[in-house]
This record gives sequence, structure tokens and C-alpha cells, in this order.
Amino acid sequence: MKALTKVTRSIKPAEVEKNWHIIDAEGLVTGRLAVIIANLLRGKHKPSYTPHVDCGDHVIVLNAGKVAFTGNKMTGKVYYKHTGYVGGIKETTPAKILEGRFPERVIEKAVERMIPRGPLGRAQMKALHLYNGTEHPHEGQKPTVMDVASMNRKNKAVK
Repeated sequence: MKALTKVTRSIKPAEVEKNWHIIDAEGLVTGRLAVIIANLLRGKHKPSYTPHVDCGDHVIVLNAGKVAFTGNKMTGKVYYKHTGYVGGIKETTPAKILEGRFPERVIEKAVERMIPRGPLGRAQMKALHLYNGTEHPHEGQKPTVMDVASMNRKNKAVK
């Protein structure tokens, strides 16, 4: 009789099955939503997770500009970026970004900072599809709806 082996099987890129998930971000807490999205993009929810292979799923986020922050983070949190010139540090708040032209960048940057840097991380970020409204062009992929608000009571911001 063959003994049980304790060998971890690494999945190959050709064996990866990518599913599609759709999340409505309206009223959800930004950081908690970003963690869930990052884990889906990396594939950590799958039993066949392999760290060096892009085995994550595609994630569609609707109402990306209607996310919430807890406490006074909407005005108190500060994002910094540098232009590359001397004294070229710029700062902004989530309130300014959400009122601006591309409010979905709040979620994009939060998720991007939770994904590993490098070619693998860039490939995983291409599977993130952010939309400001409720319309999206991915109906042909038959995405499954994820109710993030019902996963944990803290995922939904109380107003």
C-alpha cells in the first residue's frame, strides 16, 4: 500500500482557471474592500494557490467612487506623491480624489499597494476592472456576484 505523500503541488500557468467576480462597492469600507479584492486577484482563496504564478481571478468593482472611510480619514488621511523635482512633493486627501475626475483611483491605489511589486503584480492588477457607475462591459464572462457587506458587519460603513 502506498503511503501518503506530503508533497505540495505547484500549479502551472496553463492549468490556471480564472473566474470572474463582481462587487458593488457602494458604502463599503475602503481598506476592508481592498484586502478582499487583493486576495481574489492573487488567488489566495483557491486551494491551488501558487505564489509565483498568476492564479488569481478577475474582479469587477462597480460604484468605485462611492466607497466609505471610517472615522475622520476622509479629510485627515493624506496621500503623498513626488514629481521627481526638488521640493516636488504633492499631497491630497481621499475627499479630493473622490470628488475629482477619477474617483476609482482610491480603490486602485489601495489594492495596488497590497499586491507584490514586479511583473507578477502588474499582471495581477490587469485583472482588476474598476467602474464608477453600475454599467460594465463584461456580461459575456458571466461574473458571480459577491456580497462583501454580508461577509462581516464591519465591511459596511455606518452613517
